[in-house]
Amino acid sequence: MMHQVAEQIPEVRAHFSPFYGDRFVKWMTRHGFLHYTIAGGEFRGKSLRYLKRNGLLIDDGGSRNRYDLVVTSTDLVIPQNIRTQPVIVVQEGMTDPDTWKTELVRKLRLPPYLASTSLAGLSKHYDRFCVASEGYKNFFVNRGASSEKLAVTGIPNFDHFEKYLNNNFPHRDYVLCATTDMRETGKRDDRKAFIRNAFRIANGRKLIFKLHPNEKFERAHSEIETYAPGAIVYSDGNVDEMIANCAVLITQYSTVTLTGMGLGKEVHSYWDVEKLRPLLPLQNKGQSAKNIANVCRQYL
Repeated sequence: MMHQVAEQIPEVRAHFSPFYGDRFVKWMTRHGFLHYTIAGGEFRGKSLRYLKRNGLLIDDGGSRNRYDLVVTSTDLVIPQNIRTQPVIVVQEGMTDPDTWKTELVRKLRLPPYLASTSLAGLSKHYDRFCVASEGYKNFFVNRGASSEKLAVTGIPNFDHFEKYLNNNFPHRDYVLCATTDMRETGKRDDRKAFIRNAFRIANGRKLIFKLHPNEKFERAHSEIETYAPGAIVYSDGNVDEMIANCAVLITQYSTVTLTGMGLGKEVHSYWDVEKLRPLLPLQNKGQSAKNIANVCRQYL
């Protein structure tokens, strides 16, 4: 998404970095505590490969230059070396639901990333926060964000769901089950019950599972074979195109729930689907990056 925004500001010299943090975050990354997050492991490797493949200028950790503007996809970690520049945050997707960790982090004023993404957008350590819709603006304001700092721009990757209808995925009219990495990120996940419920909803129809890229694939495959025999399992592929071709979408706590709702699918989710409807991202046929770029120009 940051690449798409930068392409809309050709007058600047844009550098990119994989996600990073300050000393404590770096220490946790080195010792493997953040292996299943965007700070380390395979996600960091994918970021670097993407930047190199697209010939983008890389400044890992933003240490080589002093920048006029920083654009990032989260305010859960705002490193010290960008706190003196204007910072624009772009909403990444849905936030995790509140848990006991959320309240504990709030009360003890601990680093917000310890509550996963449930406190995203609430740090106030940014100049503008570009959000997906008017509904999401109200959502963040009601949770404590400053209304004057929020800009309703839409967000890249979630602003043109219809484009996924034109695809080469070979299956049609099936029940699609999109899993998450709840266990890998320290959350409780009754996967046995989830798979059995998906098998029940399918009721003899073709059932496809799309695994989250952060999951332990061997374990997930074994569970699906046990509790949903005959189901098709994909560990890679474009989940949005799979959603476009399905008849029914089943999710846990996943941003792709919005894709299914936006495409008018029958959706079953851990989320309260009716409460999500007012939050659906603006569908502006891919103009969100341009809208965000215009916000950036106000600070350049």
